[in-house]
Amino acid sequence: MLVASQKRKENIAEYLLYMWQVEDIVRAFNLDIERIRQNIIDRVPDIPEETRAAMSEWYESLIDMMRREEVVESGHLQINRNTLGDLADLSRRLLADSRYADYSKAFYDALPVIVELRSRSGEHPAGEVETCFNALYAMLLMRMKKQDISAATTDALAKITRMTALLAAYYHRDERGELFGKEEE
Repeated sequence: MLVASQKRKENIAEYLLYMWQVEDIVRAFNLDIERIRQNIIDRVPDIPEETRAAMSEWYESLIDMMRREEVVESGHLQINRNTLGDLADLSRRLLADSRYADYSKAFYDALPVIVELRSRSGEHPAGEVETCFNALYAMLLMRMKKQDISAATTDALAKITRMTALLAAYYHRDERGELFGKEEE
């Protein structure tokens, strides 16, 4: 809750990846709030009891949403899908506007990697932005498991990282109304 709130304010890409990780953690504890309290909340040192209670309430709310939205075994919460959709929409708007050539360059540098990843994703490939986040999340999991990551994979994902970092920066500027004129709203 505390980390999610901070990441949401600072970097929407990190926030989204963090929330995907939280979904997986909740699943790992079989959506059992008592296990989450024992293994996560109670292990956070030096926080007030009201903060612990708020954290517990936050996890309970996520568990409830996961059950209601039927993403208990896989998938993402609607709030996270909405964030991803907002990022995909912003990507399209940035690509269509010549003022954001830096984003277009980063996107097209990453596009061969995105196309390659999408070709491996089966019958229902994700969109470009979602494919990027799926790749970044897979890399995060590999690092957490201390798996070897080839230099070629690292280089390819560096292009995706540059693109998503730029997209995240533009996202926050867009939230503040700094990107597009009223005619595009």
